[in-house]
Amino acid sequence: MNNNVAELLDLHGKKALVTGAGGGIGAALARRLGDAGAHVVVHYRASKTQAEQVADEIRASGGQSNLVQAALDQDAEVAGLVDAASEGGPCDIVVNCAAVQPVHSLEEMTYNDWKEVTHTNLDSLFLVTRGFAERAKQNGVALSIVNIASIEGLAPAFGHSHYASSKAAMIMFTKAAALEYGPSDIRVNAVAPGLIWREGIEEGWPEGVERWKANAPLGRLGQPEDVANAVLFLSAPASSWITGAVVTVDGGVSARPTW
Repeated sequence: MNNNVAELLDLHGKKALVTGAGGGIGAALARRLGDAGAHVVVHYRASKTQAEQVADEIRASGGQSNLVQAALDQDAEVAGLVDAASEGGPCDIVVNCAAVQPVHSLEEMTYNDWKEVTHTNLDSLFLVTRGFAERAKQNGVALSIVNIASIEGLAPAFGHSHYASSKAAMIMFTKAAALEYGPSDIRVNAVAPGLIWREGIEEGWPEGVERWKANAPLGRLGQPEDVANAVLFLSAPASSWITGAVVTVDGGVSARPTW
């Protein structure tokens, strides 16, 4: 057991892949893992300019980073992602952050709306997790996988039945993968964020932001860095005996009674 406190969150010598790292939470995750010393593989699908900026910021801070593009809902492209991210050495950390979050009421939702969310959020989760876990097993290396779920995987919100369902499935998949891959020294955990600040959210949804602040015991929106700090913990030696867990990062909203 590592008892050196200074090393418990140290990722020097590790390689981390973050999917959907071009902006928002994904960018914060990539930067935080880079701050901890990891070589960060910044994945993007379409947002190349934003992803390049994230990688540049990591390098400007003295870290190492490179970009990889892939459509994560395509088996062949994920296989290519695994190969590209593993060049020069296998990944030690994989963070599944890429997802979509549209708003549709059940009454208005089409089958294509439903499929877009479940296909994008769950197929990518399965393909990326399986691809990197099998590569880690082949190489005989330990691996930490962290999935970015949502508190909506535990309690739904209006207009998000497809998204909430996909995140609930992600939480169960996290537990199932932890169960099956544990004997291979592969840990699988999830972080379930609440409402996280993004550019323009106060102007675009003022009533929702105020409602959240009124109900959150800590009285504020989350910041992307709040999620990043939880991911760092689950990726680092400090959490070496934690797998199959879901860490809720929501300012205490889930603790509020609903009755």
